[in-house]
Amino acid sequence: GTSGRQIFQPLHTLRNAEKELLPGFHQFEWQPALKNVSSSWDVGIIDGLSGWTTFVEDVPADTISRRFRYDVALVSALKDLEEDIMEGLRERGLDDSVCTSGFTVVVKESCDGMGDVSEKHGNGPAVPEKAVRFSFTVMSISIRVEGEDDGITIFQEPKPNSELSCRPLCLMFVDESDHETLTAILGPVVAERKAMMESRLIISVGGLLRSFRFFFRGTGYDEKMVREMEGLEASGSTYVCTLCDSTRAEASQNMVLHSITRSHDENLERYEIWRKNPFSETADELRDRVKGVSAKPFMETLPSLDALHCDIGNATEFYKIFQDEIGEVYQRSNPSREERRRWRSTLDKQLRNKLKLKPVMRMNGNYARRLMTLEAVEVVCELVPSEERREALKKLMELYVQMKPVWRSTCPSRDCPDQLCRYSYNSQQFADLLSTTFKYRYDGKITNYLHKTLAHVPEIIERDGSIGAWASEGNESGNKLFRRFRKMNARQSKTFEL
Repeated sequence: GTSGRQIFQPLHTLRNAEKELLPGFHQFEWQPALKNVSSSWDVGIIDGLSGWTTFVEDVPADTISRRFRYDVALVSALKDLEEDIMEGLRERGLDDSVCTSGFTVVVKESCDGMGDVSEKHGNGPAVPEKAVRFSFTVMSISIRVEGEDDGITIFQEPKPNSELSCRPLCLMFVDESDHETLTAILGPVVAERKAMMESRLIISVGGLLRSFRFFFRGTGYDEKMVREMEGLEASGSTYVCTLCDSTRAEASQNMVLHSITRSHDENLERYEIWRKNPFSETADELRDRVKGVSAKPFMETLPSLDALHCDIGNATEFYKIFQDEIGEVYQRSNPSREERRRWRSTLDKQLRNKLKLKPVMRMNGNYARRLMTLEAVEVVCELVPSEERREALKKLMELYVQMKPVWRSTCPSRDCPDQLCRYSYNSQQFADLLSTTFKYRYDGKITNYLHKTLAHVPEIIERDGSIGAWASEGNESGNKLFRRFRKMNARQSKTFEL
């Protein structure tokens, strides 16, 4: 750990050079001026509850929250990239004195809840303290030049998933499931974001005033957060997907052919129908009409697939298949709890001995990555009696290993073009295997992430060019820093090894 030295000095002792790096240092203006946002630019860290109008009856949110004003933070991020912008213009052979307007900035937004973040002092009761972090990453900056149709990209974030490119906007001690408090604190952020989309930012870059417009893409959310922000039912819902209207049963019958239909605007329309019930339907009919939208969508997210949780969800699924195959569940019905427990410990033991994979209580990213390998499946096959089943398991994993880089890589068309081309074919093969050989697991049910992996990956990549780059990983890595600065070592304790 750190010695007694304090890494973070209090704000007032920072040197000016350091203050330049904090939002609230650079002058700027918006044209037209932002609605309901003050035009002062020298605003540093503010209370996350400010901008919250309290009525007499309102119970003030009992939470601590700090944030930057969104526009101030964006200015700081752009000033950070000032040299990259100037270099990008030079590299593209553009005369910087001509390029003063027409800049477009694409911003990725991420938001994630963190479990236990209480201070660790080694004794006393652990107080359940939870936090939510909202952050953004400048993904690209482009410019439209006179006479050209397409924008010319002058900056592209090379490491969109590093905590270094992921800028914190708001930190709050809130449980992400506490919808009221979460939305109350993010409300002003949403309002600022909305105001900025209708205006242009004027700041000095490379010694000249230039104008920028912003596009926000909320892709860095896990499924739980997306459902919460978009007013959808929780993830156990029969409506299995945040991208399409499929039910779990439909998704397990037709595993591959679905297209993205949900959107923020549609969710808002459906919520109005849910609220008014214009056709006087029964609760069931109404719910089917609105496809599980039963709360007011709060913040626009761009429905995507969260690469990290996709890894974890699918690994959990494979782990269960491995367990079932050890017990030959395909040829019997309803094994007892004891039997299942026995197969599980056989599997854990084998993985520990052969792969040095220690059992974990909750599947995590590292375990998932090690489990989803051909090597791991070889080891598991040693416990599977039938040759035929072993072949099927290996085939399943081979297909998966082919598919995975497509939704993992930052730029699939560059990093794994062949796998990208074959993705639809591979996912079709994968689905066929599941619905025949492994039918015992997929009869009328399928997990949310498996459905998305099979049905939506090519379409999302066609739309965004990448899934990996738009995932929430940068924000997740930032969580680690947050824990570090709180001198908190949660989730590193060695107590949960079985």
